[in-house]
Amino acid sequence: MNKRRSFIKNSSLFTLGCSLTGPLAHAVYPTAMSKPKLSLAQWSLHRALEKKDIRAEDFAAIAQTDYGIAAVEYVNSFYREHGSDETFWQHMKERAGNAGVTSLLIMVDEEGELGHPQARERQLAVENHYKWIHATKLLGGHSIRVNAFGSGRREALREALIESLGQLAEYSAGEGIHVLLENHGLHTSDAGFVVDIIKAVNSPYLGTLPDFGNWCLSTQWGSTQDGQCKEVYDPLKGVAEFLPFAKGVSAKSYAFDESGNETLINYPALLKLVRDSGYNGHIGIEYEGMGLSEPEGIRATKDLLLSLWKELD
Repeated sequence: MNKRRSFIKNSSLFTLGCSLTGPLAHAVYPTAMSKPKLSLAQWSLHRALEKKDIRAEDFAAIAQTDYGIAAVEYVNSFYREHGSDETFWQHMKERAGNAGVTSLLIMVDEEGELGHPQARERQLAVENHYKWIHATKLLGGHSIRVNAFGSGRREALREALIESLGQLAEYSAGEGIHVLLENHGLHTSDAGFVVDIIKAVNSPYLGTLPDFGNWCLSTQWGSTQDGQCKEVYDPLKGVAEFLPFAKGVSAKSYAFDESGNETLINYPALLKLVRDSGYNGHIGIEYEGMGLSEPEGIRATKDLLLSLWKELD
């Protein structure tokens, strides 16, 4: 425990140096939360869901009953056949409410490249996201998380993403739903590049969902779990740059030692960044490792977040 506290203290010195010269220096935040508001990202249970060991419809109840977590983040891949089914999403809202759970957002994947070099493909990708905006609204959530993938020269990609994300944010604003960008590898993990796009769009309905992991610049999805990534964006710098625009935070976790510390991600420093920014939204538990079972990994991540938060006082 003393070793962990020393690590937090040393990490905070680095964090302070980053924040004073980064975007956090220009932002005004409310008082930090006395304890974190935790949510459960559905991807934490993707193996059980893919094996049909549990049902996607039961996710909210599982979060509350099995893990004592009262807020959830859905993944669209487990509900593809229900994307446009309003009755289904109304039923899901009712189920979550009966379980005492708040539905926060839907993470949207594989609905086309918002940065595609061809305008027709970009427009199709934008429209493919509409049903998930409607589903989120029916759930009572606040956001969808999208991917800013695309190809081509950097300036052309930037302009393409400004156009499509601007269109999507304008549509989502009409529904009262935010569009969030997550670091998911390649240029999406270049936080400076993404923030520049957000500023260019200039919509309060376009924001970020910084992930503690996923900072690999050389591969799609951005995982650094296997240690093979050749080019990694500094996670502390990336999270600091994303936080002023954050409507969610993803506490990715991969591996734990016997003392319950995450061994591949600098949790103390990253969590301190979140806390010191005054961010007051939910922190989503997203266990993605293989060393522990999914239930064990979720509980280990929850325990680490709660214990570290106390030590940051």
